[in-house]
Amino acid sequence: MSDPLPRRPTLHYFRGAFGVTVVGLLIAAIYGWGVSGGASGAGKLFFICAVLAILEISLSFDNAIVNANKLKEMAPIWQRRFLTWGIVVAVFGMRIVFPLMIVAIAARIGPAEALHLATTRPAEYARIMHEAHLPIAAFGGTFLMMVGLTYFFDQEKDVHWIFVLEKNMARFATVEGIQVAVAIGFLLLFSNLIGGEASVTFVFAGLYGLLTFLAVEVIGGVLDAAQRTLRETAKGGVGAFLYLEVLDASFSFDGVIGAFALTHDLIVIAIGLGIGAMYVRSMTIMLVERGTLTSYRYLEHGAFYSVFVLAVIMFVQTLVPIPEVVTGLGGAALIGLSLWSSILYNRRSASLDGD
Repeated sequence: MSDPLPRRPTLHYFRGAFGVTVVGLLIAAIYGWGVSGGASGAGKLFFICAVLAILEISLSFDNAIVNANKLKEMAPIWQRRFLTWGIVVAVFGMRIVFPLMIVAIAARIGPAEALHLATTRPAEYARIMHEAHLPIAAFGGTFLMMVGLTYFFDQEKDVHWIFVLEKNMARFATVEGIQVAVAIGFLLLFSNLIGGEASVTFVFAGLYGLLTFLAVEVIGGVLDAAQRTLRETAKGGVGAFLYLEVLDASFSFDGVIGAFALTHDLIVIAIGLGIGAMYVRSMTIMLVERGTLTSYRYLEHGAFYSVFVLAVIMFVQTLVPIPEVVTGLGGAALIGLSLWSSILYNRRSASLDGD
């Protein structure tokens, strides 16, 4: 087995992200200058890319914590594979290919036509993306809800932040399929609120999200079991890698859709969200190497509460628009509270040890 990833100074983790930021913003400015033929266009696209990067970071900070929670159980070789191959999939797959596939499916055209539409008629491209928001919200929201529920409905979970709630959820984890029942309950509730033909689309997309989560769990278990049989490998492998990729995709839905509120240009969206994705990767590496999740016992709880809240927000967005800044600040607030609670716990523990 490979040696664990080495511990490094804080700024060292973000060197790659800083480099990508400089290059990405420079490309955005040059692209803006070429499109508009002046400094105003360059400045405008420079600013939009910077805002998109901040949006991606704010919406995906909980993603970094959840990724770190899974990565800490993986073999070092698979940690490296996710942090190299995975970032390629995250940036190019979710930030470029995924929007194209949505438009291709929604408009019933080929991927090449979707790319041509994105580059020549960006307003029409954005309209199709927004029209596809309901099934995307249902699919991604259900997947993320299952991620959050699975964390809390765990009978082996013995560390509780909101004690009464989490203790009871852990106790009811012995009920077979309770996470699935809760997720389906939310789907039915919101489908009734949506009403009409759209409710049918919502339910079907949500069920696909549920089946995707279950399929990833099953495939991951089978692949990892086979891998352990063939060779003595630490926890995590192909299955964990697949799980993290689908998880990243679900976290990306909201940012990709929200980006169209700022610009319809696919290139600008890819640059801005790609920069943000690099910071999420850097934060993930830092959390894993420094054992931050172990040092701050409630930080994971805050992240998974944030995941669940994001899932509910994605459902609510099918009824009323919710600004992305609210989503980002909500997640940051929950993580901040969990960090603060962890610090208080550490101080109390240190005080008791001192006595």
